[in-house]
Amino acid sequence: MKHRLDGLPRLRHRRDWQSLAYLAAFPALAAWQWVHGFWWPLYALMLFLTLGIGVIHHNHTHQRMWRGRRANRLTDFGITLLQGHPTFVFWPAHVANHHRHRHGPDDLARTYRFGGDTNHLAGYLLHPLQAAWVLYPLFVEWLGQLRRNGSGAFRYCVAQYAVWLGSWALLLALDWRRALLFVIVPQLHGLHWLLATNYLQHAHADGRPAAAKEAPGDTQGGALNYARNFEGLLNPLLFNIGFHTAHHENPHAHWSELASLHHAHYRNRVDPALNERGIVAYMLRVFVLGALVPRFRSRSLMPAGSLPKP
Repeated sequence: MKHRLDGLPRLRHRRDWQSLAYLAAFPALAAWQWVHGFWWPLYALMLFLTLGIGVIHHNHTHQRMWRGRRANRLTDFGITLLQGHPTFVFWPAHVANHHRHRHGPDDLARTYRFGGDTNHLAGYLLHPLQAAWVLYPLFVEWLGQLRRNGSGAFRYCVAQYAVWLGSWALLLALDWRRALLFVIVPQLHGLHWLLATNYLQHAHADGRPAAAKEAPGDTQGGALNYARNFEGLLNPLLFNIGFHTAHHENPHAHWSELASLHHAHYRNRVDPALNERGIVAYMLRVFVLGALVPRFRSRSLMPAGSLPKP
């Protein structure tokens, strides 16, 4: 019996049972409503789960969920099906770009690239489209490089596209109305949040290079002021994605460790304006009330005249 169990895939961290629960719950709820009809409480739960799946997608890139290669690859394809987009894109767009440049002038999807250093509702809603516009050429370039190198990774990435687009084609052929309502629209909702989160975490943060922020005479704060943190109650439900500075500084730390890292090492080292209690309260204050009352708006941590050219 022990020999048989040794052949089963094993999670690297027991807290990822929560990740597996989300990955199983989303298709189960979609299938139930496909058969029995729309019920808004289940649909609302599905929409929330799409946020979690986006974070799981992100976490699985930084730290593979399983100890075995085969299980991790199957998880890649499973997340591709549930996310509604290939998982490989996190490597060029997130790891090689965003984590490398940390919202700096070379970060392709830096929030101040599009229309200046803003933090308002229109900027938040448009950011996913703007980010996709500049990131998709990066994906094509990445795939082209893999193909020229004769890498097996190219076939792996193309296979993810085939699985994703094939699943959409099959479901649309079965019933295009149900496919749109129970699969494609929730997936697009999750993709919107996946990209828009970058705006929430970085708009009006300090996007200058670290060397500029550490220069003598700089009055704007330290080199950690490139990200905003959310400390609210949604963190345990969304895999501690709110502790963004801790994640950037410890990209290979498991998500369950980020809360303790944030409070022990980073909370008191960033500008207090970058530590928010909760994401919902923040969005209501800055995006809704801030549109009417100036005192509710956030202030940019970029010094006047320091905004890099597009």
